[in-house]
Amino acid sequence: MLVWPWWRTIFLRHQGRPCRFPTFPRRNGNFCCRGWGAGAAHGLRGMKTRNQFIIIAVLSVLGGTAWYYKDILLAGTQQTTRTQPTGGRPVPVQTAVARHGAVIDTIETVGTAAANEAVTVTTKTAGIVAKVHFTDGQTVRAGQVLIELDRREAQAELEASRAAVVIAQQNYDRASKLLGMQAVSQARMDELSSQLTSAQARIKVQEARVQDLQIVAPFNGKIGIRRVSVGAFVPPGAIVTTLDDIDPIKVSFQVPETVLALLKPGIAIKARSEAYSGQAFTGVVKTIDTRIDPATRTVEARAELPNPFGTLRPGLFMTVELSLARRESAILVPEEALIPIGTRQFVFVVKNGRALRTEVEVGQRIPGEVEIVKGIEVGTEIVTAGVQKIRDGSAVTPTPRPTS
Repeated sequence: MLVWPWWRTIFLRHQGRPCRFPTFPRRNGNFCCRGWGAGAAHGLRGMKTRNQFIIIAVLSVLGGTAWYYKDILLAGTQQTTRTQPTGGRPVPVQTAVARHGAVIDTIETVGTAAANEAVTVTTKTAGIVAKVHFTDGQTVRAGQVLIELDRREAQAELEASRAAVVIAQQNYDRASKLLGMQAVSQARMDELSSQLTSAQARIKVQEARVQDLQIVAPFNGKIGIRRVSVGAFVPPGAIVTTLDDIDPIKVSFQVPETVLALLKPGIAIKARSEAYSGQAFTGVVKTIDTRIDPATRTVEARAELPNPFGTLRPGLFMTVELSLARRESAILVPEEALIPIGTRQFVFVVKNGRALRTEVEVGQRIPGEVEIVKGIEVGTEIVTAGVQKIRDGSAVTPTPRPTS
């Protein structure tokens, strides 16, 4: 089959007359050039569409390549900027010099306050509450009577036991005289001696029972809420109140095993609670557990904080800051010199009249200053004011930062 070039048809204009070409296949002997011209125009439109797709595909490939190599391109741009610094008039800035200073290595953790001594006061025997000798929130001393149960029956039994001891003692004494005259057997003497011992033991039991009907404070502390009333019958183990010794108060917390070598009794701590608007309560570490938790790789420590006014309460959630070690040769710069970009920190270093942006690693913070662990050395001049007016490589006119 012979192929008729479509572009030849475009230029044929026969105005409806039959056109015949010996090289073109015939259909019914006549061909309308206008019809074939329309087909050619359709072919042109298809070609334009294909060209558009090709252009879009090429641009997509170029864009993807540029995105893939963007870091290299940006690095080249930054290098060009560094090697060809910004011209123009120098920008006035304030500067400071990195210096040596002392910082204290600290870590922060969370803990829970607990009473120095704590007990739930309960009854030991059943009985009816006869007297209550305390009020809610009262401070009591060790040995102070808190409540008394009705002890009339127990007291009567104690008196009866004491009378039985007197009789047993008299019987034993008379038998002892008769034993010297061989008027009583040794077996009888043994029996009377046993009766006397049993009577004396019953007295001790009755005295203990009477004592159990009177509940006293086991140590100095602060009473909680009263749970019983006068005239109420209470069974054994009934809760009367709580008693806490909260001066000093303890704070238990966990620290990672990585700082165990620096953690020692006597280390100062600061504890804060949201209940008191972040007010700092100072204390010292008293005890460090002998074991490390294998699941969390932490060790429990316990500190004591003075609490003379009972401000802190057992169970209070606290944030604990520990001061582990003091370093005298830390590199310090004013905190306003830092430029945070994402999770990274930068400073502008002044060198040869230019401000060069330099990444740094930050350590401990003290009021007004921050430690630089990596990135600059002592004596490095850095920009502290005017950083918003400059960029990497800008010409600057440094002025020393005023000291307060």
